[in-house]
Amino acid sequence: MTDHSDKAGKKPLSQSTKASGGLSRRAFTAGATALGATAITGFPAINVLASQTLKVGVYGGYFQESFDKHIFPQFTSDTGIKVQSVSEPTGSAWLVQLRTAARAGQAPADVNMMTQTSRTKGAKEKLWLPLNNDKLPNASNLPDHFVSKYEDDGAIYGLGAVAWYITLVSNTEVYKEAPTSWAEMWDPKHKDTLGLLANVDNSFLLEVTASTFFGGTGILDTEEGILKVMDKLAEVKPNVRLWYRDEGQFQQALEAGEIPMGQYYHDVTGLAAADGQPVRSTFPKEGGILDSGSWCIVKSSKLQELGEVFMNYMCQPAIQAKMSRNVGTAPTVGRELTDLTDEEFAAVSSDITPIIPRYDLYDTKGDWLNQKWAELIAS
Repeated sequence: MTDHSDKAGKKPLSQSTKASGGLSRRAFTAGATALGATAITGFPAINVLASQTLKVGVYGGYFQESFDKHIFPQFTSDTGIKVQSVSEPTGSAWLVQLRTAARAGQAPADVNMMTQTSRTKGAKEKLWLPLNNDKLPNASNLPDHFVSKYEDDGAIYGLGAVAWYITLVSNTEVYKEAPTSWAEMWDPKHKDTLGLLANVDNSFLLEVTASTFFGGTGILDTEEGILKVMDKLAEVKPNVRLWYRDEGQFQQALEAGEIPMGQYYHDVTGLAAADGQPVRSTFPKEGGILDSGSWCIVKSSKLQELGEVFMNYMCQPAIQAKMSRNVGTAPTVGRELTDLTDEEFAAVSSDITPIIPRYDLYDTKGDWLNQKWAELIAS
C-alpha cells in the first residue's frame, strides 16, 4: 500500500491553469448547500449532538490545509457541526496510535482518513464502528470498491474519502509521441531510462504487470501466479535507471530528461506541465493505478452519529467535485454525477477503467511479498 500521507504536500490542480472554468462560485456553493441540507435528514438528535466538535483525521500538510480552507467550513455551515481537523502521521503510525488510544477508550480523531492497508488491518481487529446504512444514503453514489464491509455480517465500516492516480509519465522533448500502454516500459529501446517506485506495496507494479500481460489481477490470487508475474516484471529491470523512494528526485530527473519515462502521480505531473515543464501524464489503455484513502470511525468515538453525517456529506457529488477543484483528488463518485468539465476531470482522473491495487495481498502476504521482491526485483 502506498502511504499517501506523502501526498499531503502536493498542490491541488485548481492552482494550475487546468482547473479554471465550470460553475460560478456562487452557483456551486448554492448547489452544494442544498445537497448538504439533505445529508442530515434522519438524524433526530442532530441538534443536540451538533453542539459537540467532531474530530476528523486527515493526512497532514497540504491535504489538511486544503480541507481546513475549502471543505470543513462549508460542512459546518451546511450542517451546524463544528470540526477540528487532526493531522495524521505518515503510514501505519496512525493506525498504531488509534489502536492504543482505543484500548484506553480514547479517540485521537473520530473520523479518520485511512490508507487501504491500515483500513484492512484495523478491520481485522474490529477497530472501526459498523455504520448505519440508512444514515448513509449518499454512499450509493460510490462504486463498490469504495465501500468497505465486514466479511462476517456485511456491515459497512468504511467509505472512499480521496483518490489519486499513478500513471505512465514521460518527457515530451525526449518522447514526441505519448506511450499508449504500460507494456512500453518493457521495450528494450528504453534501456536505462525508467524511474519506478521502489517498493512492492507502493509501486503496484505487480498489478500493472498482471493487467498488461496476464489479463488482470486474478493471477495474483496464488503464490504460483504471483511468481509468474514477478518473473515477467523482472524483465523490465534493464530498463530501470532509478527505483525511487524520493518523489522529488524522480520529478526533477523527469523534467530534465535525465530519466525520461516512468510511473508517477497524475495530478503532480499535470501541475508541472501547467507550469511549463516538458512532461506529460498518460493513462495507458490498461488503466492508471487508482490508489485511495477511506473514512472510518474508530470504535472508541462517542460521536458516531456526527461521523456518519460527515461521511454521508462527503459522498455528495458536489463535494467530490469541489475536492477535485480545490484539493486535487479524483472524485470517488461516478463522473456522470458531478458537474466537472472535461478539462477539470482530465486534470485528476480518467474514464479508462482503472487498475485497482490488491491491498489484500499486502496485508495477508506482506512478508512473503517483500522477501520475493527483494530476491527477484530489487536485487
